[in-house]
Amino acid sequence: MNYNQKLIQRIEYIIEQGELALTIGKRNEYGTLDADSAKTRTFKTSGLSFILDLYGKEHPYYREFESVLSRYKYESYIKSGIEIINNIRVEIENGWIATIKSIVSAEIFSDFLEMAEHLLLSDYKDAAAVMIGGVLEEHLRQLCLSNKIDVSYEKDGKIIPFKADRMNSELAKSEIYNKLDQKGVTAQLDLRNNAAHGNYTEYDKKQVEMMYDFVLNFITKYQIT
Repeated sequence: MNYNQKLIQRIEYIIEQGELALTIGKRNEYGTLDADSAKTRTFKTSGLSFILDLYGKEHPYYREFESVLSRYKYESYIKSGIEIINNIRVEIENGWIATIKSIVSAEIFSDFLEMAEHLLLSDYKDAAAVMIGGVLEEHLRQLCLSNKIDVSYEKDGKIIPFKADRMNSELAKSEIYNKLDQKGVTAQLDLRNNAAHGNYTEYDKKQVEMMYDFVLNFITKYQIT
């Protein structure tokens, strides 16, 4: 499953929640449909999370989805939310959300993440953690380069690359992403370092699975331009 397919899979889940909210909703005394509250909350939160990861909080899709779902029990608002998510699906399927450079990077990273996913399924959590961490570090480097942030320094006539923690700090300082994302990246880098140095009892498979999800969402949200 490649990068875009994973996004489409997530979209299908979100739309399913919206449709379920309508399917199991009930007609009120006025004959209009009141959507199921629990499924609607799932639709709203998963939809907002997805749009936030993909476009950011200031994008029109995010603001519009948040607005229409503010009165979420009404059928027309749920349908409007589903339409917004479907519009995003069209953009992804047609490759309209990224530049050529980011598409190439995404496909390369997707290949490595897919290999890491297979390793996890085979219970090779340590190798998976190292591979996922490598994808994250390389994405940090690409983000630095695309935003004209130094990725190395000179010492005794030699070019020495900055460590991932330094790049993470510089990206947050330059407000490419916020402090919360910086802390998330730091946690994943710590896990990768434990795996790389043989500290295998410091983490478990579930944490590596969460690491996988974090990195996938991170490179989706902060694409290379």
